[in-house]
Amino acid sequence: MNAPSLPDFLTAHPDAVLVDVAEARGSTPREAGAFMVVANDALFGTIGGGQLEFLAIDHARTLLASGDQSAALDVPLGPEIGQCCGGRARLAFTRLDAAARAALVARQGAIDRTFPDVFVFGAGHVGRALATALGPLPLAVTLIETRDVPEDGLPPGTTLRRVAMPEAEVATIRPGGAAVILTHDHALDFLIARDALARPDLAYVGMIGSATKRATFARFLAREGAEPHLIDRLVLPIGGTALRDKRPAVIAALVAAELLTGLLG
Repeated sequence: MNAPSLPDFLTAHPDAVLVDVAEARGSTPREAGAFMVVANDALFGTIGGGQLEFLAIDHARTLLASGDQSAALDVPLGPEIGQCCGGRARLAFTRLDAAARAALVARQGAIDRTFPDVFVFGAGHVGRALATALGPLPLAVTLIETRDVPEDGLPPGTTLRRVAMPEAEVATIRPGGAAVILTHDHALDFLIARDALARPDLAYVGMIGSATKRATFARFLAREGAEPHLIDRLVLPIGGTALRDKRPAVIAALVAAELLTGLLG
């Protein structure tokens, strides 16, 4: 079951407390600006886990029980609380009214808009497994498909586009983004990859396949009159070669790690 989005969580838990990392000094589990939302029986997000988060949850629920509107904690991350980070975190607690909930959703939306684009071309078994693997990550994921595939089962925030000419969608990827190509049709893969490789502002272009498919694609590029060096930017096979496992979920995990390194590294 997919985790709820922030708006869905706030709708289901209108009485909740925002826990903000207002300041982080030295080594801390999360950076300043990280937040979580605490309800009496549920949580959204994390400020890093461990004893710091345990204390924060307990403090937030005490705030809920008391009826107070705000509080703060200055926590040394040392032996006193059973953590050895060595830094210090100042936490701000705010009980969420309607205005604060709307502001928090807008804040999360602004954060989401900074996430790099990942366009996954092909919503078959591997494409859907990859969308699931990427769902919790700080990436803006779009599935592109020519066939009439269902939307159910996709993580919150994942966009599904059904289009007749998926290669045309390459132009809509924001600079710094990625194209992952794994359609049901090799000829279509090649058209998409050609257009993606023609964009030097994309951080990652990958295609599912083998050494034979790479050689075939190189010949296709030559016939198209493309510069021979373009193929040097193509990751094929995606997911590396250290682990040769064709199960969709395993491929998805390997590609997710590859994308994080390429886009956020």
